Amino acid sequence: MSKDGLIELEAVMAIARRGSFRQAALELGMSTSALSSSIGKIERQLGVQLFNRTTRSVSLTDAGRRFVEQVGPALEDIQEAMRTARSQQATPSGTIRINAFATAAQEVFAPLILEYLRRYPQVHIDLVTEGKLIDVVDSGFDLGIRTAELVPTDMIALPLGPARRFAVVATPDYLATHEAPKTPSDLLGHPCIRIRLPNGARYRWQFTRDGETLHVDVAGPVTLDEPHLARMAVLDGIGIGFFMESNVLEDIAAGRLVRLLEDWTPPGAPLALYYPGRRNQSAALKAFIALARAMSANA
Repeated sequence: MSKDGLIELEAVMAIARRGSFRQAALELGMSTSALSSSIGKIERQLGVQLFNRTTRSVSLTDAGRRFVEQVGPALEDIQEAMRTARSQQATPSGTIRINAFATAAQEVFAPLILEYLRRYPQVHIDLVTEGKLIDVVDSGFDLGIRTAELVPTDMIALPLGPARRFAVVATPDYLATHEAPKTPSDLLGHPCIRIRLPNGARYRWQFTRDGETLHVDVAGPVTLDEPHLARMAVLDGIGIGFFMESNVLEDIAAGRLVRLLEDWTPPGAPLALYYPGRRNQSAALKAFIALARAMSANA
């Protein structure tokens, strides 16, 4: 095993978890070619092929499966020993890996992540944004940021800031030629920017008032899975949009967008930072959690 053997072992485990060189490379923060090179190196050293590779899939060979079963627990012991050592650091350093929804990351980026980097310049933040809900531990992350109601029950959750809410908006020019909807069902008579969820399903706009919850399957000229593109479409007058309030708050304040059905979009769950209950957190991780706690207290 070369001096870089730990990296090579982590590469094997990441590919085994993800079933994809590309996804494993993203998890490890390295290029696909570098990851492939690491796997080729360890396979040459072991004299066996660990993965079956095709243009469409990656799977463990029998030898690879046995190797992963034996190496996995040992690698976890090594990583735990490293976490224990890092927990004794006086000055936070190293890398913190965070997985978050894109909108969640935008909301906490300046007040939490950038502030943390100013305070602890020896720490590197590796932030990955993706829509799907993942197992942060299995995927090699230290922390996750999601809406509080989506946090797994076996994780420690720390609320970040106040309750969040949705906003239904349109431009003043659009409303000059279309009657504003007074109830959610009125949206069926308007062109709307439809939303595609990370799992591929189309989102039915959700509304709540006086204990009543409604889901509206709106119609419209375009379906998008990215809020920035949806915002561009609404600002261009294509139709009515449905957003997290934080995505359009500045537009509403500036008069570029008008809020609709506000009484049907009450505050909901806040964001939450979550992490496993490890006893030996690094100094960097402890400092990040402490700053998040302070940010939440001052919100």
